[in-house]
Amino acid sequence: MAETEITMTDTFLIVGLGNPGREYRETRHNVGFMLLDRLTVTLNTRFTRLQSKALVASANYLERKIILAKPQTFMNLSGQSVQGLMHFYKLPLENLLIAHDDLDLPVGAIRIRPDGGSAGQKGMTSTIDRLGTDEFPRLRLGIGRPPGQMEAPDYVLQDFSKADLTIISETLNRAVEAALTWVTDGLDAAMNKYNGIIS
Repeated sequence: MAETEITMTDTFLIVGLGNPGREYRETRHNVGFMLLDRLTVTLNTRFTRLQSKALVASANYLERKIILAKPQTFMNLSGQSVQGLMHFYKLPLENLLIAHDDLDLPVGAIRIRPDGGSAGQKGMTSTIDRLGTDEFPRLRLGIGRPPGQMEAPDYVLQDFSKADLTIISETLNRAVEAALTWVTDGLDAAMNKYNGIIS
């Protein structure tokens, strides 16, 4: 096998969770989609095809293949796309990274974890149900708690404030670096370098 040939163990799937449609583009729930859009710029690729009910892009990066996917099923059915893509590419769970919004982290925080529950995030609940396990890496992007008496479902479907968007932009730059570190250097290296830093 030629040294430049990419095998499945050198293929990584990064899934950003969100809702399709222009009206959801800058909502807090779509920060996973926002990260993948940022990754396409860094990797000089774009979403060109629909596969397993997800918009998919691919790129080669330092002799590794990266598949980027944005499920188009709406959040609570995201696991359908993740399951389909994992089956198609025959990837081990450690080569999957799910990026999603997290109410329990402040705006500007990212947290990479090797496993864990959904913490009520519907896309993660769907993914865990479909994969039959919660033992896969995830990149949690903090959106903060809703103010006052606002319910969480209303809060996550609101657009980011202008002030928060500035912070989120900086956060997404770090999250891009964290995701690519995960691809090249592994989960522990990404956690050690990027967990605990807030924009």
